[in-house]
Amino acid sequence: TRRTFLRVGSGAVAGIAALGSFMPRTRTAMESDDEIRIAVAGIRSRGRSHIEGFRKLANVRVVALCDVDSNVLDREVSHFEKRGEKVDGVADFRELLERKDLHAVSLATPNHWHALQTVWACEAGLDVYVEKPVSHGFHEGELMIEAARENKRVVQTGTQSRSSQAIREAIEWMHAGNLGPIKLARGFCYKPRKSIGKVTGPQTIPEGLDYDLWTGPAPLTPLRRRNLHYDWHWDSATGNGDLGNQGVHQVDLCRWALGENGLPSDVLSVGGRLGYDDDGDTPNTQILWCRYPTAPMLFEVRGLPRDIKAQEEDWGGRMDRYQGIGIGVVVECERGRLHLPNYSSAEAFDLEGNSVRKWNGARNHFENFVAAIRSGNPDELSADIREGHLSAAPCHLGAVSHSLGRK
Repeated sequence: TRRTFLRVGSGAVAGIAALGSFMPRTRTAMESDDEIRIAVAGIRSRGRSHIEGFRKLANVRVVALCDVDSNVLDREVSHFEKRGEKVDGVADFRELLERKDLHAVSLATPNHWHALQTVWACEAGLDVYVEKPVSHGFHEGELMIEAARENKRVVQTGTQSRSSQAIREAIEWMHAGNLGPIKLARGFCYKPRKSIGKVTGPQTIPEGLDYDLWTGPAPLTPLRRRNLHYDWHWDSATGNGDLGNQGVHQVDLCRWALGENGLPSDVLSVGGRLGYDDDGDTPNTQILWCRYPTAPMLFEVRGLPRDIKAQEEDWGGRMDRYQGIGIGVVVECERGRLHLPNYSSAEAFDLEGNSVRKWNGARNHFENFVAAIRSGNPDELSADIREGHLSAAPCHLGAVSHSLGRK
């Protein structure tokens, strides 16, 4: 069943077709002007960016939308209708897999759905764009890679920094020895996160939402938080806290900067949910340390302002910074440092803090995915599923270390 799928091991991939009558499609060569037909699943928040991102591309058409919340689904379908565009709306993702007119699906669903939907789609012969973190747990990432390779599918990870030529050139410049050997890669998520509140019992499911479908492979338990939407990030049954939410972007940049293409040999994480007592169970304050052959990686989550008074007066305005960065990466080298402050730029400094060189610019991550669909070549992807797994894995292993209380 769907609730035991991810517990049965790698054999699940080979047997996944038994979960539905999804007939695999045969990949055929495509011309540059052939229309790519895409369905977007999970369209309340980030999924809306997926919709607009693909709509703006030449010879790409969003033909279907999927969301378990009928209010969200009706809203987005009506936007298409007002533009004179036709789009189908479905609640159950499995209906998309039965269609014969799709080339790909784009997933912006909650984390706990990513793996199952990706494997299903690969088995059905569809290419996949899956948001970060690609998986909810470590082993899921391995299954996703296996599904992509066995079915010869193109699977892109939503870490869009990988499509930045500026960051790529900056890292190559650093790897050429211009700042000396790397000593430490530091990632930061100093992002204000207020309490999600505390309830005293099960909450009413929002009207129009299919809670069984929303829950999917996660435990079907009563809703015990004020807001079902978004706050699932802070429930470990469905989300990964900011370590796996925002943090996976910075962990990915750190690993890229280190030039590491494997897993860390040691992982240690400590932290807690501090400053308030609410219904979240993921840390809002956390340190992740990973040992890599090149140099260590240190990543921090700080969800609270620097003092209690700030929590009362200016929650978001008094967050900490390191070298001027609140959300980003600083690579410490023997002769300077490289700053990666966002998804599309970089700046190098010498030991005295003087700016040495700057880079700016990024290509379209959705366009990169579509180009790889046309060629059928995963090697053309900026962020293949294996890259997504190798960057999500330290976050998952950090969560395990935090839970165990040891390395």
